[in-house]
Amino acid sequence: MASQFWQDLQSDMRDPEYARAYAAESIRIATIDALVNDLDALRETAGLSKAQLARAIGSDPSVVRRLLSSSSPNPTLGTITEVAAVLGMKVTLAPMNKEERAQITVPLRATVG
Repeated sequence: MASQFWQDLQSDMRDPEYARAYAAESIRIATIDALVNDLDALRETAGLSKAQLARAIGSDPSVVRRLLSSSSPNPTLGTITEVAAVLGMKVTLAPMNKEERAQITVPLRATVG
């Protein structure tokens, strides 16, 4: 049996504007979370402290601490790109699978008309 939360969410998702906002926030959170976790794992593998990583990108150590430790980071693409480069990586785009497109792309486009 579904909880009241899931029943309410299912009902709310019938509103195209709500579904669009929910999809946008969901993909934003999931993408940033995955990037930050991957970058932090790469930093550890490289044997760099957060302070060393900050120096490598020319930033204050608090910038990297917030990026890698905050429960709700909101980094710029520039910061992500610089951190990735220091760790020998680059940021690229990857296509969504069919299920992701149904859950994310379709609701985002529904309000376009």
